[in-house]
Amino acid sequence: MRAIAKGVEPASLTAHRRTRHGGYDNYADKAELRRALVGEQRGLCCYCMGRIRDDAIGMKIEHWRSRRRHPNRELDYRNLLAACSGGEGHRARDQHCDTKKGDRDLRWNPADPAHRVETRLRYELDGAIRSDDAEFDDQLDRVLNLNLSVLKNNRKVVWDLVLGWWRRERRRVQGPVSRKRIERERDRWSGGSGDLAPYCQVAIWLLTQRLERRVRSRGGASGSGTSAP
Repeated sequence: MRAIAKGVEPASLTAHRRTRHGGYDNYADKAELRRALVGEQRGLCCYCMGRIRDDAIGMKIEHWRSRRRHPNRELDYRNLLAACSGGEGHRARDQHCDTKKGDRDLRWNPADPAHRVETRLRYELDGAIRSDDAEFDDQLDRVLNLNLSVLKNNRKVVWDLVLGWWRRERRRVQGPVSRKRIERERDRWSGGSGDLAPYCQVAIWLLTQRLERRVRSRGGASGSGTSAP
C-alpha cells in the first residue's frame, strides 16, 4: 500500500453531484472516473499494489467509506479509489482488497495525506505486510487479506530484487553503498511518470530503511532492529 496523491476530480462527476437526483448508480461517465483514478494511482491497486487497467474488467471503483454505511460520501472524489478485481468470483479465502473488504471500514486511507499510510506499514522478509498499529494490522489480514500467499510471494519477489541489487552494488564498489546511489535506486522505483512497477512500495520502503539506518548509525544508534538489507 502506498500514499495516493488525489488529483482534480472529473468534470462529469462534479456536474452529476450537483444534479437534483444525482447518485452513484445513475452516474453515467464511470469510464472517465476510472481513467482519473487509475492515472493518479499510476496503474496500481490502492491496496495490494498489483497492476490495474482503467476498464470495467481490470479494476473496481472502490469507496473507502462504503456506500451502504456512508451514503453521503458515494460521490465524494476523496472517498473514491481504484482497486483490483481482488479474486472476485473465487472462494472467500482467496479474495482480497475491495472484494474482500465489502462494507467494512478501514482505519487509514491511503489517499488521505493526514493518515500518512506509508509510515504505518512495514514489509517483512517473507513478503508479509504488517503495521505496528494493532487495529490496522488486523485489518490488513482480516478485512483486506493482503497476506494471501500469492500477494506475499509477489512482494517477496520485489524484496529479493532489492537484496540482489544491494549485493551486486557492494561487490561492484567493494565496500558500503553510497547514500547517493541508494537514493538513485529508490528514485528509480518511485520517480518518473506513468505506471509504476507493481508492488514498488516494498522496494521504496526497504531502500528508505537503509538510508535511515545510515543516519542512525552516524548518530550513534545501532539500527539493529530493522529487517531491511
